[in-house]
Amino acid sequence: MVCGRYAKALIRQAESDKKLEAVEQDLKDLKAMIGESEDLKAAIRSPLLSENTVLGAMDAIADKAKFQTTTKNFLSTLVKNGRLSLLEKIIVAFEAALSEKRGEKKVDVKVAQDLSAAQKKELEAALSKAIGADVSVNVSVEPAILGGMIVTVGSKMIDNSVARKLERLRQTLGAQANDSKAA
Repeated sequence: MVCGRYAKALIRQAESDKKLEAVEQDLKDLKAMIGESEDLKAAIRSPLLSENTVLGAMDAIADKAKFQTTTKNFLSTLVKNGRLSLLEKIIVAFEAALSEKRGEKKVDVKVAQDLSAAQKKELEAALSKAIGADVSVNVSVEPAILGGMIVTVGSKMIDNSVARKLERLRQTLGAQANDSKAA
């Protein structure tokens, strides 16, 4: 996929420039900016804006955020190649490729409410110890689970959510009620 090729090219360039960790942080910051700004999302996805307008906007964002030259050049390349609309997917592909390169296991965790940085760090440490490998944790908030968490590692899922516990309780109570009627 084209997003993977761009992501791997950025990793190679960042390694060559000896700026991989800094570029990784730039992309985390950029991902957060995109998540917080509907205007930025619209600008990235809009085919109606001229190349010069988008290039100027991305340069201004990169300068204000003090992004690495490698990151800034990469964003310019995306704009010039008409691929800026893929930026969010490229960032995800970058994270996945970098995680794989580091030998990390990807773990998806769903929680009822957002975790603090300290809680996330503690969760990563616990999961890393339990799995026996470095982990890259992707936390998403899903209020419907009420509490607890759902952890997915590869094809294995551990559902320790309050919603699931309530469902099991309902099933158990329902089965006992049926047994009482039969007797």
